[in-house]
Amino acid sequence: MTHNRLRSVSLRNRVGLLAAFGVGIIVVLISLAAYITVRVSLLDQVDANLLDRARAAAAGPLAEQGVLARVPSEALGAADIRIALLNANDRYISASDHDGNPIAPPLGAPERAVARGDVPESVRTAAMGGQSYRVVAVPAGRGEGWALVLGQSRAGTEDLLSRLGFVLFLVGAGGVAAAAYAGVAVARTGLRPVERLTAGAEHVARTGELRPIPVQGEDELARLAHAFNSMLSALAAARARERRLIADAGHELRTPLTSLRTNLDLLAQSEGRPGLSQEDRLALLADVRAQMAELSVLVGDLVELSREDPPATAHAPVELADVVAGAAERVRRRAPAVRFDVETQPWTVFGDSQALERAVTNLLDNAAKWSPPNATVTVRLRGGVLTVADQGPGIAEADAPHVFERFYRSTEARTMPGSGLGLAIVKQAADRHGGTVSVGRSQHGGTLMTLVLPGMNAPAQAPPPPTAHTPPPVDQPRRTR
Repeated sequence: MTHNRLRSVSLRNRVGLLAAFGVGIIVVLISLAAYITVRVSLLDQVDANLLDRARAAAAGPLAEQGVLARVPSEALGAADIRIALLNANDRYISASDHDGNPIAPPLGAPERAVARGDVPESVRTAAMGGQSYRVVAVPAGRGEGWALVLGQSRAGTEDLLSRLGFVLFLVGAGGVAAAAYAGVAVARTGLRPVERLTAGAEHVARTGELRPIPVQGEDELARLAHAFNSMLSALAAARARERRLIADAGHELRTPLTSLRTNLDLLAQSEGRPGLSQEDRLALLADVRAQMAELSVLVGDLVELSREDPPATAHAPVELADVVAGAAERVRRRAPAVRFDVETQPWTVFGDSQALERAVTNLLDNAAKWSPPNATVTVRLRGGVLTVADQGPGIAEADAPHVFERFYRSTEARTMPGSGLGLAIVKQAADRHGGTVSVGRSQHGGTLMTLVLPGMNAPAQAPPPPTAHTPPPVDQPRRTR
């Protein structure tokens, strides 16, 4: 119950209460130590003073029995002192008041022990007549068997200690109140950035507007605000990518769907009616199948790129040379007018074989698409560095930084088949396998794609980007045409 109530208190008040509690404990301990120190010191001083006065009286005329009996009681009462001579037989002599009543101090066993000579002196606190006395006893007289007993009321000392305790209590209470106020003020000032951060988060949750908050200083709270702003920037970028992906996907899907619907409408209208030859009908059906295949590839690419995390696939050692050879064979069948010059060296990669095969196939498809008839696509794999060089027109410098973005298509590529997702899938596969992919220009002026993948036991070597006319290596790599 207490824990729940504490959690319901605001952080500012909790910090203030914690500061007040901490300072209050310190103030109480200091006040208690000061009170105890002053009390012990004052009582020791009173005892030392009484002993000195008792020794002085024992050495003077008051130690004479006849003299002490004639001392006026007013003189003793004015000093709040009681004095008596006590012998070992429990007989004492002291002054008397006006009524003849003795005004002796409290007498007991400690004082008799001093009179007998058992102890040199005694000091104790004793009560008499409803008052507390500090009583000392020292040997007295010229002979043995007597002790001079001196008693002083503790009323003045106790009153002084009471006033000191009250003052220390007021100081402690004032210190606790000041600490609570200072704690709340410090908490208010220190937690102001947290309040701005909270207001910013609430504004984002309420409006969806990813507006960063102003940051001042370089302390931990400023770092937290910077991290919050970085999170907002990342969220804004992710939202922008999502919107762009949806817009681009809608645009790319609209074209094949429209064409597919047109062809299906033509087939439906020609059903049972003359005017559409069998050859035209077969051509329409082939066009529909091609559009369905293109649509399936596009949807698959969209699903692949929409994943922020890699799919749950089993990673295993993959021989990259076999992946390159298989991809080259498939692309040859799709692009018979282009020759592929492939040289590979063994390189084992730990990863997803399907993702790597798709990435290599996309690189080769891209090179074949941009190569003119009877051109040669040069493929080299050396030390984990795969290069694909074509003899096409190459990529303009303005387009080079964007070729690996989703749905990006240069002005020249918009009239050609494709969705602009192939190279984005290549970059995604490279990132998930700890590699890199880059674009450059070959010696023939065409495009040079470089995919670098780390091996299982060694990082990928990164020599200067090879070109289409790189000489074959010395260790007789595998070569296919």
